[in-house]
Amino acid sequence: QVQLAESGGGLVQAGGSLRLSCAASGRTFSNYAMGWFRQAPGKEREFVAVISWSGGNIYYADSVKGRFTISRDNAKNTGYLQMNSLKPEDTAVYYCAAKPGGGATEVRRYDNWGQGTQVTVSS
Repeated sequence: QVQLAESGGGLVQAGGSLRLSCAASGRTFSNYAMGWFRQAPGKEREFVAVISWSGGNIYYADSVKGRFTISRDNAKNTGYLQMNSLKPEDTAVYYCAAKPGGGATEVRRYDNWGQGTQVTVSS
């Protein structure tokens, strides 16, 4: 198991930016693919972005493509989600997740989750 802790959420105006961090501890972080997901009130948790263990493979949800950038620094055991041009519809609790092996877009494929960080975008 790897333990995950998100940080960097907050309140931002539409058009603004935030950078979320996901600090990992426990097992070797570089053995895990990392995903970012989000959950808005009354909605199901949805996929945002995923990065492979090496950083060589990255995939985004269409709703964030061109605005969000996922990255990782295995030396620091930390993953990131840079969010630019934020919209009110990006408001949600954002979660990082990790899984051994290749990345995935489905929530059910991940066994390791952080506690989440709130992102609120005002119009």
